Amino acid sequence: MNIFNEMESEVQSYARSFPVVFNKAKDCYLYTDSGERYIDFLSGAGSLNYGHNNDNIKQALLDYIAADGITHGLDMHSDAKRNFLEVFRDKILVPRDMEYVVQFTGPTGTNAVEAALKIARKITGRSNIISFTNGFHGCSLGAVAVTGNQHHRGGANVSLCDVDRMPFCGYYGRDVDTVKMMDKLLSDPSSGIDKPAAMILEAVQGEGGLNVASYEWLQAVDKLCKKHGILLILDDIQAGCGRTGTFFSFEKAGIKPDVITLSKSLSAYGLPFAVVLIKPELDQWEPGEHNGTFRGNNHAFVTAAAAIEHYWSDNKLELAVQEKAGLVTKRFKKIIDTHGEMTLSLKGRGLMQGIDCRTGELASKVCAQAFKNGVVIETSGNHSQIVKCFCPLTISTDALNEGLDKLEQSFAEVFEDEKLKKAS
Repeated sequence: MNIFNEMESEVQSYARSFPVVFNKAKDCYLYTDSGERYIDFLSGAGSLNYGHNNDNIKQALLDYIAADGITHGLDMHSDAKRNFLEVFRDKILVPRDMEYVVQFTGPTGTNAVEAALKIARKITGRSNIISFTNGFHGCSLGAVAVTGNQHHRGGANVSLCDVDRMPFCGYYGRDVDTVKMMDKLLSDPSSGIDKPAAMILEAVQGEGGLNVASYEWLQAVDKLCKKHGILLILDDIQAGCGRTGTFFSFEKAGIKPDVITLSKSLSAYGLPFAVVLIKPELDQWEPGEHNGTFRGNNHAFVTAAAAIEHYWSDNKLELAVQEKAGLVTKRFKKIIDTHGEMTLSLKGRGLMQGIDCRTGELASKVCAQAFKNGVVIETSGNHSQIVKCFCPLTISTDALNEGLDKLEQSFAEVFEDEKLKKAS
């Protein structure tokens, strides 16, 4: 470990929670250089929805590399890009009656968010953006300005302006109509809220604590944006690509956002890849107006197309995710019932579910104990109080149960330790 301590910046984060050296990964398992095996309930923070080194994807990449296929191409045309665009159109957009043009941005989610904010401001001529409590959209300056998390915002050390924060669905409780409140503020010329270029939101907030927007709330926000001439940006970077059970997290709401950002598991193999989907009439970019040297990751085009062809040509994966999500819910409710509903509660949807432990201290202890028991899992939420399960969508039922067994054991051990501390 000396080289990491000697050479790597103090900014490292996950390495502090998982202080081992990984040297191999397959499906839902991570292996260390000393031979330990861990079940991966982190999945690259949602970048590995199809697991590690998925055989259904890997061979396409190996064949492409062996044939000396284009690796880097800026935004020039290539066979790999053509195939991805055709597959994405035919397997994802057309079946959902969605019409968008695809902007290839720099290869990170935060770059896609920056592009989405820029195009919204360019189209409307307005600078203000409405974002939501507990939202997370990245750490570059524009993206962190629309992010709620104080820790990440504090890292900017500059003024983060041109953003107004509104309450996410359920922020004040399920009985409070936050859309009605926003409508009032936007309709009142003396509210102090400048008419925004766009609203940006996640249908399920990942880093913010697995807060789920109801389909009715999403529909109401969509209508509100249309009423006031505001563009709706749906950040599906973490909740998309099947994580909630459908390819897009907002599908069941029946809305079609003006702009959609995708990254993380879009490449399907952990390769950097991000896009912005823009309704054709809103595609007002000038050539090169938003660019990036690595916006043409052809290896990612290959793996993304292979994954879509294999997993999204029918509904088998969707049904499997829904079945596994039901298992996670059942097992989590058992943990909650065992240790008390006053202490724990269920959060999230699909295969992005978690257990709210009320305090970050308790959740961190559970995750640390889970790591000792052979599970890699992280926390989320405004106080890091959520134990957040992000297993691969392709995980076998046996492996999922094995991981849930270890997680259940970890909760039991932490609660037993807490009882002993109180008794002493």
